Amino acid sequence: MISLKSPREIEAMRKSGAVLAGMHHMVRDLVKPGIDTWEIETRCREYIESHGAVPLQIGFEGFKYATTISINDEVAHGLPRKGLKLKNGDLLKVDTVVGLDGAVSDSAWSYAVGEVSPEVQQLMDVAKKSLYLGIDQAVIGNRIGDIGWAIQDYTENQHHYGDVRQYIGHGVGPTMHEDPQVPHYGKPGHGLRLQEGLVITIEPMINMGGWEVITDDTPEDGWTVRTADGSWSAQYEHTLAITKDGPKILTSQDPEFDAPYL
Repeated sequence: MISLKSPREIEAMRKSGAVLAGMHHMVRDLVKPGIDTWEIETRCREYIESHGAVPLQIGFEGFKYATTISINDEVAHGLPRKGLKLKNGDLLKVDTVVGLDGAVSDSAWSYAVGEVSPEVQQLMDVAKKSLYLGIDQAVIGNRIGDIGWAIQDYTENQHHYGDVRQYIGHGVGPTMHEDPQVPHYGKPGHGLRLQEGLVITIEPMINMGGWEVITDDTPEDGWTVRTADGSWSAQYEHTLAITKDGPKILTSQDPEFDAPYL
């Protein structure tokens, strides 16, 4: 069932998103070679809770942590690990979901650790731009396939990267995963027609190599998703509302860059 949000509900989700965006600002300043991933997890949880919010990933299908921390060829759902220290040149992805007074927001971001290679920087740039190309299609009257095609065409056809199929965007609120599903690939003019009040995530996961991924099924992990070919992966994600004035980003970290979407 698809839930359309009122302006009041969207504003509440924007406040939740502001907490999440503030956490990412903190992470941006925190990330450097030598930092332990457990410190990132701890600091993120402390930040969320100190702002009166709840890290909603804890307890979701048995997940134990406030964040997922994925490095290099880890695409998503990586576990924070005590003793795992980031190295210069690593590509870090941090994802979390925040609840504030019942309003939900979801956002992931990629971070360069120290100085990354030009190839990694290009991957990050393309993945981030693909997110915004998808957001540009999130207007009343368009279809889900328009979002997916904009991302797929840019990442795969124009840049020859792998656009992950197995993990996709989704509706948000009242829980962290709602209908509709929002793939990052598709056909223009196909799929659900977008309506005012729909709140979704767009969260492309873009690989340097192929789009195929594998999931760690060991008892010690059971969550971490990696590229099947060992290539590195980048991800960016925003929560956004579809309004009569266009798509509005609810998890913006940069009011100047995101001005057209606020």
